[in-house]
Amino acid sequence: MTDFRQQALDYHQFPQPGKISIELTTPAETSQDLALAYSPGVAEPVREISENPEAVYQYTAKGNTVAVITNGTAILGLGNLGGMAAKPVMEGKALLFKRFANIDSFDIEVKHKTVEEFVTTVANIADSFGGINLEDIKAPECFEIEKALIERCKIPIFHDDQHGTAIVTAAGMINALEIQGKKLRHANIVCMGAGAAAIACMELLINCGAQREKIYMLDTKGVIHPRRTDLNEYKKLFANNTDKRSLEDVIDGADVFVGVSGPDVLSAEHVKSMANNPVIFACSNPDPEIKPEVAQAARNDVIIATGRSDYPNQVNNVLCFPFIFRGALDVRARTINADMKVACVHAIRELAKEPVPEEVLTASGDNELTFGKEYIIPKPMDPRLCHRVAKAVAIAAVESGVAALPLPDKYL
Repeated sequence: MTDFRQQALDYHQFPQPGKISIELTTPAETSQDLALAYSPGVAEPVREISENPEAVYQYTAKGNTVAVITNGTAILGLGNLGGMAAKPVMEGKALLFKRFANIDSFDIEVKHKTVEEFVTTVANIADSFGGINLEDIKAPECFEIEKALIERCKIPIFHDDQHGTAIVTAAGMINALEIQGKKLRHANIVCMGAGAAAIACMELLINCGAQREKIYMLDTKGVIHPRRTDLNEYKKLFANNTDKRSLEDVIDGADVFVGVSGPDVLSAEHVKSMANNPVIFACSNPDPEIKPEVAQAARNDVIIATGRSDYPNQVNNVLCFPFIFRGALDVRARTINADMKVACVHAIRELAKEPVPEEVLTASGDNELTFGKEYIIPKPMDPRLCHRVAKAVAIAAVESGVAALPLPDKYL
């Protein structure tokens, strides 16, 4: 672990600090080049844009840019460490946008005293970009921030910790239940955690067919039910009218466990009490709610996914966020709506059922990957993801009426 820590520090420091830079896309070698790039040539696109604001997409890079924005209040699993501590993570998101979807991304860390200050700051700069990826913002403020920005901005706003996690979870969950011979609409679901990711995961599962009354959500005080007086408006949506109060109560006979809480909260005994052919998503990082080997030792009919790359079935947001933005930008969508998220879910999950190319096996270090208990979602290095997922998202944007452009030729 010490060696890995030093490797990580060296990776971020050498050959120069950071992970991203800006490169030129046009010639800048001659006096003529510079005259076109800046004064006096730059005045021409300025005039065009002043007469037609939409021309900004024609003459600038706006249409292929995403701002990754945070206040550093919920960095990974490390907590509220501030904007500068969050900067390596935001640069990492920018790296992933470029690597997987060829989207130019800029990290922005905001200082603020109130939610309104944060929203105003971001809204005032939003038109500089094609889209905004919110990241590492604590709940419940993240809900208020995203909602306010969606209302005030004309570009896609996407809080990846909520919706990216939800999309990949839903894709893997539907496939896992299919393998187990079950349907999402019939599943009894236990959700350990009631923060941004948990609430988004459950809402999207409902959009995909899960029944709200079959979902039991728990926070640090136990099962969320309507007789509790300490619930915020977001938790109230999942107040289940039940007499069950503890994890032991709700896990008994459950088909699904989704953990977005903390390490080692699910025991082998809990797993043994679940229904036949259970599905467990233990997504706390770096230490899951239960280790796969513990769950599999408890019973051999379980499918388990985690957030870790050293186990099968990694729930990884990179399967989603670069491609949902790629599709949204390609049709100039003004928002990322529920139809686009559901389309993303199904595009990801269907890809897992197809034969895996040799290059993916090589990149992932696997000898074989076949749709089944240890391969329910694609690997992040699968090059088919970008076109497949982005196309599905772009089609959903056009069909749901939020796209300004028709489907590009590359998707026809």
